Amino acid sequence: MLAEAHTWTPGELAVAKPDRFAQLIDQSWGSNRDPHLGATHAILVAQGGRLVYERYGDGWTAEQTHPSWSMAKSITQALVGIMVKDGKLDIDAPADVPEWSEPGDHRAAITLDILLRMSSGLKFIEDYVHGGVPRSDVLEMLYHSGKADMAHYAAMQPLDFPVDSHWHYASGSTNIISRCISRALGVDRDGMLAFMRERLFGPLGMKSPVPKFDAAGTFIGSAYCFCSGQDFLRFGQLYLNDGVWEGKRILPEGWVDYTRTPTRQPPDAEEGYGAQWWLGGGGPGSFSANGFEGQRIMVLPDQDTVFVRLGKTPLAQKDVIARWIGEFADCFR
Repeated sequence: MLAEAHTWTPGELAVAKPDRFAQLIDQSWGSNRDPHLGATHAILVAQGGRLVYERYGDGWTAEQTHPSWSMAKSITQALVGIMVKDGKLDIDAPADVPEWSEPGDHRAAITLDILLRMSSGLKFIEDYVHGGVPRSDVLEMLYHSGKADMAHYAAMQPLDFPVDSHWHYASGSTNIISRCISRALGVDRDGMLAFMRERLFGPLGMKSPVPKFDAAGTFIGSAYCFCSGQDFLRFGQLYLNDGVWEGKRILPEGWVDYTRTPTRQPPDAEEGYGAQWWLGGGGPGSFSANGFEGQRIMVLPDQDTVFVRLGKTPLAQKDVIARWIGEFADCFR
């Protein structure tokens, strides 16, 4: 059974740069709206565990759910943390992937930690443009030949690089992780859904989440967990609280520090990466769950602040929304 929905205690917004905050809000909805931002559906801010700002775009309400897109990867990472806390997963052990079980298969050296850090070396083209050349693996996995069993599709990819030698963002890695969780639990789709509700959503009072599963019964942890804006905010607050919610430890001690420990990336990487969370997009010390079209859960530990931005920004304008997110975070410093 889900717990009663957590009710946010309202508080007063405190920003270091109120004029700039107002300008950025105006760019989203006001007379100086920036069309490059696309449609902004919701902005929510929590400070000190209190809801201090909440606003929705036309046609959106607090009760409606929004697509997570890749913010679901961070939710999947939390589920791994719970399994680690239970002693049912070891992120430093080889991942339980049947496709890699043949003797001499170099992929068998891939651990959950390596998958969480997007450093498996598996070939995977993360391209959201239809009809691209070469073929987009993420689109093939989500919508075409791989959609019935996404983890299998991803696990069948060959190595492009030696294991743990090259960082490459790949949604397929997260779906492999999701299947590893189900296999460690020994459950089907319904069992996985019950686990998510009982161990993560329920304790946080999150009543809105709608996770999606493929035909094989695997949670599509790379992209699909619809939630209300307030529930996305609750999830971010859990990480701001070092994995503790209302005095109860949900994630193992040290898990949030592990989350934001940087992964080796190419020198020209635009944003840092930890373990299924991005680093630094909101300034020093920040970390975030990022999704397609400008979805964000931004955690600012030094400011005791979490904020959520939900909307539909064109892919071509991803740098515009990233800059807006960074400037919005700077308002609290």
